Formats: sequence, structure tokens, C-alpha cells
Amino acid sequence: MEGFKRKTPEEILYSISKLHRGSFKIYIGAVSGSGKTYHMLREGQNLKQQGIDVVICAVSTLQRPETVEQLGDLERVPSIHWIKDGVEQKDLNLDALIERNPEVVLVDGLAHCNREGAQFPSRLDDIKFLLSNDISVITTVNVYELEEAMEVAHKLTGIEVGHCVPSDTLELADEVRLIDATPETILNRMEEGHLIGNKDTALFKRGNLGVLRELALRLVAEDVNVSLEEHREQMGILGPSGATERILVTTQYHWNGSIYVRRGQQIAKRLNGDLHVVTLRNFNKPLTKEAATFRRSIMKLVQKIGGKFEELPFGNRRSIPQILVDYAIAHHVTRIVLGHSKQTKWQTLLQGSVINGVLKRTTNIDVFLIADRASQEGERILPAHIHSLKEPYKYKRLSKQEVEAKIGKIKRGRFKVYIGAAPGVGKTYTMLREGNDLLKKGIDVKIGLLETHGRKETIAQIGELDIIPRAEILYQGVKLEEMDTEEIIRLRPEVVLVDELAHSNVPSSKYKKRYEDVLEILEAGISVIATFNVQHLESLNDAVEQITGIRVRETVPDSILRMADEVQLIDVAPEALQLRMRDGKIYAMVKVDQALNNFFKTGNLIALRELALREIADDVDERLESMERKSSLRGPWRRKEVIYVCVTEISQADRLIRRGFRIAHRLKAAWHVSFVAMGSSEEWRRKLESLEKLTIRLGGEFSYQEVANRKHIPQVFASKASEAGATQIIVWKDAIVKKLVPLASAMDVLIVADYEMWQTSGNRVK
Repeated sequence: MEGFKRKTPEEILYSISKLHRGSFKIYIGAVSGSGKTYHMLREGQNLKQQGIDVVICAVSTLQRPETVEQLGDLERVPSIHWIKDGVEQKDLNLDALIERNPEVVLVDGLAHCNREGAQFPSRLDDIKFLLSNDISVITTVNVYELEEAMEVAHKLTGIEVGHCVPSDTLELADEVRLIDATPETILNRMEEGHLIGNKDTALFKRGNLGVLRELALRLVAEDVNVSLEEHREQMGILGPSGATERILVTTQYHWNGSIYVRRGQQIAKRLNGDLHVVTLRNFNKPLTKEAATFRRSIMKLVQKIGGKFEELPFGNRRSIPQILVDYAIAHHVTRIVLGHSKQTKWQTLLQGSVINGVLKRTTNIDVFLIADRASQEGERILPAHIHSLKEPYKYKRLSKQEVEAKIGKIKRGRFKVYIGAAPGVGKTYTMLREGNDLLKKGIDVKIGLLETHGRKETIAQIGELDIIPRAEILYQGVKLEEMDTEEIIRLRPEVVLVDELAHSNVPSSKYKKRYEDVLEILEAGISVIATFNVQHLESLNDAVEQITGIRVRETVPDSILRMADEVQLIDVAPEALQLRMRDGKIYAMVKVDQALNNFFKTGNLIALRELALREIADDVDERLESMERKSSLRGPWRRKEVIYVCVTEISQADRLIRRGFRIAHRLKAAWHVSFVAMGSSEEWRRKLESLEKLTIRLGGEFSYQEVANRKHIPQVFASKASEAGATQIIVWKDAIVKKLVPLASAMDVLIVADYEMWQTSGNRVK
């Protein structure tokens, strides 16, 4: 449904001008060899089959067999060849292209610089010229060739980049598609001799490949976020989208102001969010000399760390909460960061509490209170980095259990996962294609479980692969089919392909979930390539419901993603996915309208795509950190954390537990879940067992305590958190918060927004 907002004259003129302009699509990858040209040529072939006039010019296959195969019978318009430093270069032949006047031109190397005396200095300018002549262009670029990424890439990897394109280039494109490839995939291609012509050996070090991959994922995620915000604005939707984090730090011109900013920066980095810093200032009163000095210092710090700084005017203290909340809503803030109150009870009564005022006015924004450690420990600067403990134990003899664990890991099969933002992006297609590639190399590959959903393109990719028949299971008098795990283990192929990892098995099956079957197959020494969508990841369950309004029942524990040797994202733009849907390539035609009006709405697809990009970027970052690289994009976390999740209500307990896990995982923290409530019942006992299982499955510790009086709950939480050495408490925004916060001033406190409010606030993507 289109928004009802009237278009401005400028918007109308722009829409008309686009009718006479070609479309522009960019394939972006981490490095050469990611598969950009392959996918571009494959798309060219698909367009040609649809009757669209497609030509290629200045396309470099570098004699890679898979890429050369995709050239097929595509018409080539000769490029202009010239030599630079002994290396042949190719410029677009603009005169020939204009005379030929195709509908689409495929061209490599967006960052290419033309020869001296050419009509335009760069390929980007050539492409703009073709677009203005109503010729569409599909092209390729590496992430480090984008101006905004070039400096970061050089700093983290040391690579030198010859030419780059301006920062706004992605904004010019009608569609940007990331071709994700794991470092293992790139290195395998290099080993097999498929990356001939790449002379920069530093570029192809495993760590550098990981850094550049993460950079590409985050860059495209930012581009998608801009699209999402524009879409939500057009639809008149307020508040955060649920796909990304935006942190607001409020501070003062005081000695501890920089501590708040630094703490906010750490939170923003670990959550991959933007950072906004505001101070509230009475402009009718001049700043003292000391305050002016702190002001300069804070402004300089915010600029250095890449945040946005603003001074907000205020008249009296009681107006502060409304000013902060208004700013937060206007800037799609997901978390407001404040300091613990230092007011006495009487001061709070007379002047009002900023914290309580903010909590009263927020419906979908978390509030984070920074611990007052200065009064407890005299802390005025950030704690130092924790040094690795690995070195002192370099010569330590392994225990029997450690030896067994390492042997088990060596014997275990290799595990690769293809993940996507939604059904129909091409996960199964790509898995089957990889299976056939492995088969051609003499590796024994079989299909363990395949769900084609009747998609012709997917069925065609089965090729020579053998399908292991499914096991028949009798359930309530009905014959149902599931993956035959026993037969897979008996046949012992080297690799087995398994679709839809989150699937729930028939109740009488050996395991409840398909991923448990996969774990058994891996333990048997058989490698597995599997697929699932980002909405099935357990810890993202609430974010997905927030975005789509749909509670996904079938989930996969986050540990499955972490145990995978490779995780690869299949990225597709929402418009392309919706086009596939309309063409009947995802679901049967009778289901198309229903899908497009529900899960496949534009806003949902954009938000889920951003969620997937950021999740895989986080996964890449975790792997870089496990390699002990200092060049992780999020940077190190500066102190040991212990997270304490305080649960008092059964109805939303699972959501708070998942939130606790995601925060603990990102902070590399131990975490505990404490359920404290009055009384109990058999129904409660069953629910508590479920919550304990969820906590343990996600890697936390669970405890339950009954109290005689509800008034005792805040004190119990505070004392138990202190006993556990908690550095951060996570709690619902409910009645106990006001009593708990003063008792936990030595700890960070995250007050999570009321989820029920989300459902009624009108903020969901429609």
C-alpha cells in the first residue's frame, strides 16, 4: 500500500526524469574472486531469456572456468584496449554502445580510471552518460574501492588501493546486491587456480579477507538502513524499526562527561549502532570557564569517535525528560543512556526525577543507566584492556577431557550454513550448485533433505546429485516423511545437503528438531551444507516479530550458527525478491497476493535484509576476534562483564532471556537469569522448566526464588546480582524498577521497553 503523503513538485519531477533514465545495479564483494562477475553475467543471461536486449563490454573473466561458462552467447561490444605500466586496460567504447543502443550493458570494474584523452575521466562517468541515454547498466565493485571504505580497509589490512569511487555512489544505484563469500571459499578458489591475475598477496590473507568481508556486510547494511528509513517515513511510521540500534547518550559539561560518551561509544560499537550525544543547556545563562573547557573536550571527543553532537535548550529540570524523549523519537533512537541519579529522596520529590520522567514517557525505547563506579571505586577512566591468558598456558598439558574434545572436533564433519533474509533468496539453489561443483571434483555428495517448493530453477540445480529417500513415520494413523538420518549415516557420503534447518520433526521422531539430526550426522564424521532464514535464529525471534508482526515458532539456537565452520549470506534486494514472487518463482500464484500483503511487504523485506546483513557481520567479527586480531571493526570490549537478567513476569520472560543472551554474547560475558516471584502453581512450574531449558540452551545459568511479599523482590534481585559479581542488570520497565535502580547504582542497568506497548503504538512496519 502506498503512503498517502502528497508528493512535492521536486519529487514529481524526479519521478518523471527517471522514466527516461536507465536503471543502475551494482554487485559488491569483499575482494576479486567473490563471484561478482559470475552473478552479473548470470543475470545477463536471465534477462536475455526474457527477451531483453543485453550486451557486455569491458568484462574481465580472468579465465575463471565458472565465469567463462556464464558468457554463453551474450553479445560483446568491443572495448578500447590500452596499456598502463605494462598491464592491459579496457575502456568502454561509448560511441559503439550508443550506436548499438542496447537495453542493458554489463560492465566490470566500476572504480576503473580511463585513459588520458577519453571522453570522460572514469568508468563511473561513462556509466552516468549511458544511464542518461536510457541505457541500463549492471556493474561490479570491490568494497575497498568505495571512498568511504578505502581508508578503513587500508588501516585494518594495510592494502593500497589505486582508484576509488565517491562515497555517494551506492546512493546513485537503483539496486545494490552483496555477493558474500567466506574466506574459506576465496582461499579454496585460489588453491584451485581460479583466481589467476590477483597479485596482491596481502589482500588474500585469511584475516584480511574476514575484515573486508565484514566491511562489505556493514556498508551494505548501512545503505539498506537508509532505504528502510525512507520507506518508513513515506508510510508515516514512527519509532525504531527493530533492525538496527541507535544510541543516545545524555551528558553534562562535567569531569565525568567524557566517561559517559566513551561508555556510549562502546555500547554503540558492540551493538553496531549509531551514536548521538546531547547535552541540555540553559542558553540564558553563560557557561562557567570550567564548563566551557569540558564542552570543547566533549565536542572534540564526539567528533573523534564518529558520533553526532547536539546541544538541546531547556528552561527547567522538569522539562528535561520530555525534551530527551522527543529527540529520541525524532531520531529513531533505540536506547537512551543516562547516569544513575545522585539525588536524595527529598530532592527527587521537590525537583522531579529525570530517570522516572524518561521511563514514564517512553513506550518503545530502552533506557540504560551507567554505573556510578566513581563513588565505589574512585574510577575516573575506562578500565584497561584485558590481556589474553593464552600465552602463560602455552606449555600446559591438556587434560583428558580437553584431549577428547579436540579429537571430537577433528573427527567431526565440516559444517557450512547458507542464510538468507527471507524465503526465495536462493539459499537452496546455491547449496545445490555447490553440491554439484563438489561432485565434479570427485567428492561424494548426496541430498539428505530437499525442499524445492516446486521452483523450476531450484529443481534444475539438482543435476547429478543423488537424493536419499525420506523415512516414513506413522503418526496418529497418517504416514509422514522426515529426513532419514540413520540411512545417511549408513551410506556415509562425504557431504550431505540439508534444507530448512529450523524444521520441527514429526512428534514420534528421534529428535524434535532437524538441526539435532544434523548434529548427529556431523558427529558421524559427515560434512553438512545446510540452509535457514535469519528469522529462525532464536535470539532474533522478538526483533523479527517487532518488524513483521509474526511470531516465528520454528527456531534454531544461536550456538548452531557459532559452531558452523562457514556461514554465508545470500543477499537479494527486496524489489528483486518481490519480482520473483510476482513471477511465481517462490510460491504458487494463488498465494502471491497474500504473501505480498503480509510477510513480503517492502518494509518487512528491507528490515529483514538489514537484520541479516548485520547478524552475519557480527558473526564475521566474532570469528576475527577468536583469531585474536586487533582489527575487528567493532573494536575490543574493555572489561570483563557479568550480565544478570531479572525476571518477574512469566508472560514476557522468554523475550527478556533472549535479550540477555544477545547482550552477553556481544560483550563476551557470563550471564545469569534470576526469576523471583510470589507463590507458585503447577502451570508456573511447567513454564519455569521451559524458561530454564531456554536459558541453558543459550548458554546461561538459571535460578528461581519465591518471596513472601512482592516488596522484597527489588532487594532480592540487588543482593543476588551483587553476589554473582554482576556488572549489568537487565530488567523490564515495570513496578519494581523504581525500587531496584537505587539499590543497583554500582551496576549498569538496562531497562527494556515494554513489548506490549509495541503492539499498540502503531510503530510496526505495515
